[in-house]
Amino acid sequence: MAETTQLSQAAHDRLRAELEDLTTRGRVDIAQKIEAARLLGDLSENGDYHAAKEEQGKMEGRIAHLSAILESAEIVEAESGGTVAAGSVVTIRYDGDDDTERYLIGSIEERHDDLEVMSPGSPLGAALLGRVAGDKVEYETPTGAKLEVELVAVD
Repeated sequence: MAETTQLSQAAHDRLRAELEDLTTRGRVDIAQKIEAARLLGDLSENGDYHAAKEEQGKMEGRIAHLSAILESAEIVEAESGGTVAAGSVVTIRYDGDDDTERYLIGSIEERHDDLEVMSPGSPLGAALLGRVAGDKVEYETPTGAKLEVELVAVD
């Protein structure tokens, strides 16, 4: 069974529209490029043909990726109660550091604005879930180091 991907309604709609565009207009455009390149002659030395086939492969990969995400998507809305959940924007400060960092907690497909995305399944993302501003959170990095962050704000 596929892992559930939590998406906002806006991200779900955007991905659905992208999938629709790729499976209709995108496939037609690629087919036309491949056909035009075939008419140029010898396919073994035809750069246009090979470029079009590579583009087709990348597009089909994106179609498969989007289909898998949308098939396992769970629509979530960010909680407004100040508790970290998928869709929340968090501001954190690492222990011993004066600077703060802002992240969107969610799927990489949620990315927007200039915010970096942190997966709720990552060690820090999982440690932040359910927390509120002012909490100090300790988590273990993939290398085994223990770090502490302060949750400064939850938007």
